[in-house]
Amino acid sequence: MTAIKHALQRDIFTPNDERLLSIVNVCKAGKKKRNCFLCATVTTERPVQVNVVKVKKSDKGDFYKRQTAWALRDLAVVDAKDAVKENPEFDLHFDKVYKWVASSTVEKNTFISCIWKLNQRYLRKKIDFINVSSQLLEESVPSGENQSVAGGDEEAVDEYQELNAREEQDIEIMMEGCECAISNAEAFAEKLSRELQVLDGANIQSIMASEKQVNILMKLLDEALKEVDQIEIKLSSYEEMLQSVKEQMDQISESNHLIHLSYTNNVKLLSEIEYLVNHMDLAKGHIKALQEGDLTSSRGIEACTNAADALLQCMNVALRPGHDMLHAVKQQQQRFSDLREQFARRLTNHLNSVFVQQGHDQSSTLAQHSVELTLPNHHPFHRDLLRYAKLMEWLKNTDYGKYEGLTKNYMDYLSRLYEREIKDFFEVAKIKMTGTTKEGKKFATLPRKESAVKQETESLHGSSGKLTGSTSSLNKLSVQSSGNRRSQSSSLLDMGNMSASDLDVADRTKFDKIFEQVLSELEPLCLAEQDFISKFFKLQQHQSVSGTSTNETEEMDGGNLSRSYMSGVPQTVSSEKDMIRQMMTKIFRCIEPELNNLIALGDKIDSFNSLYMLVKMSHHVWTAQNVDPASFLSTTLGNVLVTVKRNFDKCISNQMKQMDEVKISKKSKVGILPFVAEFEEFAALAESIFKNAERRGDLDKAYIKLIRAVFISVEKVANESQKTPRDVVMMENFHHIFATLSRLKISCLEAEKKEAKLKYTEHLQSYVVYSLGQPLEKLNHFFEGVEARVAQGIREEEVSYQLAFNKQELRKVIKEYPGKEVKKGLDNLYKKVDKHLCEEENLLQVVWHSMQDEFIRQYKHFEGLIARCYPGSGITMEFTIQDILDYCSSIAQSH
Repeated sequence: MTAIKHALQRDIFTPNDERLLSIVNVCKAGKKKRNCFLCATVTTERPVQVNVVKVKKSDKGDFYKRQTAWALRDLAVVDAKDAVKENPEFDLHFDKVYKWVASSTVEKNTFISCIWKLNQRYLRKKIDFINVSSQLLEESVPSGENQSVAGGDEEAVDEYQELNAREEQDIEIMMEGCECAISNAEAFAEKLSRELQVLDGANIQSIMASEKQVNILMKLLDEALKEVDQIEIKLSSYEEMLQSVKEQMDQISESNHLIHLSYTNNVKLLSEIEYLVNHMDLAKGHIKALQEGDLTSSRGIEACTNAADALLQCMNVALRPGHDMLHAVKQQQQRFSDLREQFARRLTNHLNSVFVQQGHDQSSTLAQHSVELTLPNHHPFHRDLLRYAKLMEWLKNTDYGKYEGLTKNYMDYLSRLYEREIKDFFEVAKIKMTGTTKEGKKFATLPRKESAVKQETESLHGSSGKLTGSTSSLNKLSVQSSGNRRSQSSSLLDMGNMSASDLDVADRTKFDKIFEQVLSELEPLCLAEQDFISKFFKLQQHQSVSGTSTNETEEMDGGNLSRSYMSGVPQTVSSEKDMIRQMMTKIFRCIEPELNNLIALGDKIDSFNSLYMLVKMSHHVWTAQNVDPASFLSTTLGNVLVTVKRNFDKCISNQMKQMDEVKISKKSKVGILPFVAEFEEFAALAESIFKNAERRGDLDKAYIKLIRAVFISVEKVANESQKTPRDVVMMENFHHIFATLSRLKISCLEAEKKEAKLKYTEHLQSYVVYSLGQPLEKLNHFFEGVEARVAQGIREEEVSYQLAFNKQELRKVIKEYPGKEVKKGLDNLYKKVDKHLCEEENLLQVVWHSMQDEFIRQYKHFEGLIARCYPGSGITMEFTIQDILDYCSSIAQSH
């Protein structure tokens, strides 16, 4: 290795002014063994640069070459892999990690030691040495003159040892004092040697002279040791004295600790007792209010409410761990439970009595509403009960079973009470609709007997009886009186074998007002009851609704609620929302069937009533949905609206069916068809009813269906007509339809209005041409022959040379149509048209004027042919256009 080191120094590093300090033979870890050398070098020039150089043999193997060099300042970590066991592997962390395997552990350790010493001497940034034995690393590097750069490298020490600044200064002073220091080195060396010998001798003499002083110093040290022994003896005695004091202080400290511990425990115990006393002590006034408090007066109710809240707070106090094991706490809790049970029972009995008393008061007011179309006002009843709302909330939170029982009792009572009121109310409405005058007799027996009320009260406390009220007598109410006066009509709007044609506007307005009053009375009644239920029973009314619809809720029979309510557990917000809807469904279970019966009666009285009901019901449904889309009122009215809409659609379908089945008389002229006139009546009434209505779209759809059916039926009747010409039937009826649509201005029927006008115009023209025909028949045939010759290629001015069409023949034909004959023919035509047309549509003058224009057009055509084919002949008609106008005018005036 020494030979390789000298060779590398000579061939590679000396030319670069570098000195090689340490070398190690390595190969890369994990690869084929291609040996190379890692060299630690320093530059000979200042400032000194320390490098780690990688050297490898050339490919031919005859010399070494420098491959890679790293500055030592770039080295971050040296990892020797293992500080205990011998391991030739080590890593150098420069810009990346280089893994090496040394040829021997000794070379690796020597190289790492050299790197450590170079780092200590030349670099401010210290390198991290990991897994390196502490024997290889010196704790510090002395800055003396004989400092070795590469530990273990004796050759490096012999070759070079750097002088410090002081040494350099002394040498320079010495050389300046000797003139031959530079010119004669040997003389200078001999001089230095002589001076060194003199100094050595002086040093020996100085040592020998200081022996006495050394003896004196040793004697002083012996005396000092004796003093130290005496001081130690005194310190030992002091320590024994302090030991007894320490034992006494330990006893005092232990006693103080026990006292502090006892004080702390007493404070904690007092805190726990104060907590229990402050939170579990119910005032005597509250106890008395719970046991004997007056539940009839406002002041007593308020006192009971405050006491119940205080009791609830005491029962719900958060006990700390271990409190529930105390006998006093258990005793107090049992006392609270007894108070709660006692007051809950007393409150439940009192509220049941309040329900009964309020029922008596409410039943006594039924008589005054028996002949009026109004529902009794329950506001006083609700106002009195709302005083107990907070107590109901307390009962709900503390004894859910009794709260549930009160809820059932309330529903049982209210369902019977409201059923009586609503059925009586609907009976009055039906009587007013049918015009019955026996209202006094009807309702003379409505108030219940006192015994019946008492029986109902007893069943209320049991909460198990079912209401078995008799059905209303008016459910089977006959409308024969109104049917008799309508049975003779064959109206297309009839739905119950009755006609609406002889009902006046006052009857329909009366029905509309009655139906509106019924809905207006029901709506505030339901809303007030729902609001009361929410407040009194503390149910969430305005939270997010559950996805369960009313139809999906379980049937409530005999006071049973849904399964979620019967579970005996306080409900969630969505369940409470369903609870309100279920309670309302049970309390007002008679509203929907009574409304359906009323709707059936109104539809039976007059099929036009379905229009009024659809508009009114739609408006009330829209109003209810704006308040709460999932409320009982909104759902119930929505269900009834479906029935009303079904009746409306049935009315429209029935009209279309009867249009298709219409029959006309074969002996009389047709005129305006009945269904055309009735469509006008229907549209006029519908426009007045549906003005600004929410369900306008339903009417527009009905209009489209009806008008198309009217068009088809008119054409069908026109094709089947034998007495009246088809064009007349089409012309008159489509003129009537066009006039109706123009007057009513129905936006969805604009296309049908244009179509009706077009059909009217077409059939008017067709009838005029057909009826007028050829009043100057021979003259017409003559000029047809003239036009035929011209069409064959004969020039117009040469037609007069044709034998059959010469001037003489033309004069003969013209003489056959003097003015009297023309007037006679026109008079017969006027009479014919008058027979065909009906009086109510008043189209005679329109048709006659059109015929006059057509006749004048033919006259002008003939004159034109005479002027072109017989120029200069002087031939003219026996009558003029003015004569035609006079004939037509005089005929029209004479008739």
